Amino acid sequence: MAAEADTQSFREHLDVLRAAIVRSAAVAAVFGIAAFFFKEELFAVVLAPKDDGFVTYRLFGRIAAWAGGAVEPFSVRLINTELAQQFIIHMKTALCAGVLCASPYILYRLFRFVSPALYDNERRYAVRVVAGGYAMFSLGVLVGYFLIFPLTFRFLGTYQVSGEVDNLIALDSYISTLVTMCLAMGIVFEIPMLSWLFARLGFLSADFMRRYRKHAIVIILVIAAVITPTSDVFTLSLIALPMWGLYEASLLIVRRSKSDSR
Repeated sequence: MAAEADTQSFREHLDVLRAAIVRSAAVAAVFGIAAFFFKEELFAVVLAPKDDGFVTYRLFGRIAAWAGGAVEPFSVRLINTELAQQFIIHMKTALCAGVLCASPYILYRLFRFVSPALYDNERRYAVRVVAGGYAMFSLGVLVGYFLIFPLTFRFLGTYQVSGEVDNLIALDSYISTLVTMCLAMGIVFEIPMLSWLFARLGFLSADFMRRYRKHAIVIILVIAAVITPTSDVFTLSLIALPMWGLYEASLLIVRRSKSDSR
């Protein structure tokens, strides 16, 4: 019950929050250290989309072969241009992997901290929102890793203005683009969950979303342009189209949530 949270003083709340943060940081550090020492396995996953043997490229190759076409093989070489850059990237990547692996525990600790202040019905909604939001974020990251980034990397990594200009992609550029696109897609996939929550709270309706659909498309293009790590139309389209699809899916979710609440 929410009344249980009133039995603790402000200092005690801070102690509980501090303990949750310390434990979450410790778990993330343990996963990060483990990822640091498993360097080969870690970067086998991170660097997989740069090779034409990646599962996405093989799938499109099979589709092209079924349609009577063919997908040309490609090769992009990654380079390092700074003395300590590879070691720094190794540490940053291991840290990101640690936080990602520890994220379920981090959410659990935060929910344990917040839940005593919630009533039973609020706690049930909170569980659904947190679980659904995490699932959608994870799905967005996977879509970014398996679809959006590989297609973007293949297009931009092999694009040439002249045969005399070779593409040598910096490792830092590769990693930063991968992380940015995966995080961006994870956030974008929260649109249906947020729409459902706002509809339940009475802040959003299907009629409102239909009425301002054109405005939403313009906003989607602006947001896609902001979060796109490159300035090309191809990458912009790859990010904007899923956002538009999620908006249409959100409209259906809002309409259904309103009908279920009647």
